[in-house]
Amino acid sequence: MGTIVLLPIAVDDSALDRCLAALDAGSPPGTPVWLADDGQAGPRAQAVIEHWLAHTPLRAEYTRRARPIGEVAHLDEMLRACEGSDVVVLAPDAVPAPGWLQQLDACFARDASIGSATPWCNAGETAAWPRLGEIDPVPENLDAMAQACAALPSLHPELPSAVTHAVLLRANARRKAGGLDMHSYASWNAALVDLSLRMAGLGWRNALCENAFVAREREAQAQDGDMEALGTRWPAWQPRLAGFLMGDPLLQLRQDLQRLHQQAIMPRSQGDLFASPAPPPESSV
Repeated sequence: MGTIVLLPIAVDDSALDRCLAALDAGSPPGTPVWLADDGQAGPRAQAVIEHWLAHTPLRAEYTRRARPIGEVAHLDEMLRACEGSDVVVLAPDAVPAPGWLQQLDACFARDASIGSATPWCNAGETAAWPRLGEIDPVPENLDAMAQACAALPSLHPELPSAVTHAVLLRANARRKAGGLDMHSYASWNAALVDLSLRMAGLGWRNALCENAFVAREREAQAQDGDMEALGTRWPAWQPRLAGFLMGDPLLQLRQDLQRLHQQAIMPRSQGDLFASPAPPPESSV
């Protein structure tokens, strides 16, 4: 089985609809996708899911718990069910660009030391583009964005931790690091950061996959106490994160991506400007 896309369902049905449409457009047919609902989706979201399941070219499944068990415990249950497989945890409001999953898989294939791979995102914190640590609008042309990312050299620089708009987790690293800590964290975002730091402690790298892009309207929100719990368990992480944001080691890479993105959108815009006028219709006289 190939990489499995795990999508924990949330309550925003419009964002979910956009996410599922982007998954269809940007992922290889037959990609295994698991939509898991911890009793959160309302009637409209369930209708969106049912319609999508009936038409998607992906190999998709949907499960719904009768009683919620909490988002961290729920995602941990998903991860344990996929033991032995690489998985991508995808935020339910994320918008993957074309080729995103193939590029993440290629990132893992190039470097066995990578335990987690995070793509660029317009709201991606340390993996943010075009400005580090800022939230920018979703790019209008995700095809051009994907083309620009694919043209970057595949260097896979290290990040302070995984970022949770979309993160590919290596099965072996995940197994050795253990499951999510559902007792210390209220949000699965913080629990995934903790997991990535445990993997790093065992020698794996949390890397940027600069050849992939996954858009998002907003950054993940930590629940009360989550950042404090991360800081207590990993006292070196927040200073490293602050140093990364101030030193901006990805500046040149983001500038290269900006240039490639401009080149990717230029032919289309120039074509609109300089296209030859249509010939006049032939006279019927």
